[in-house]
Parts: sequence; C-alpha cells; structure tokens
Amino acid sequence: MTTADLLPHEVSPWALRAGLPLAAERLDPVSATANHIQGVIGALRDLDFAETAPAAAYLAGEELSDAAV
Repeated sequence: MTTADLLPHEVSPWALRAGLPLAAERLDPVSATANHIQGVIGALRDLDFAETAPAAAYLAGEELSDAAV
C-alpha cells in the first residue's frame, strides 16, 4: 500500500484535529517527519514474518526449536 506524501499545508488541519496547533515554521519539519514515519511503516508492512516465532516464545540467548513455535 502506498500513500501520497503529506504536504506542509496539509499538516496544520491534521495537527489541529489532534489538538496540536502548529506555528507556520513547524509545518515543513513536521510534514517531513510524518512522511519519514509513513515510509518506515510501509517498509515494516512489506516484511514477511511467516517463519518468525511470536515474541512470547522468545528466550534471550537460547535457540528455539520447532516444537516451541
């Protein structure tokens, strides 16, 4: 799934909706940060975790057997 980048002039209404009024000089850095976060989330969504054991089965320093999964 891809999304269009959030533009600086679109940041203000979203921030106000969340109760966070932004000064005009904050719009560019906030939109850049939001776009970066969207990119990271998109990369995480693309990962295949089919063979990954659930976090509750993880024991630090120990190898998991197939029976534990």
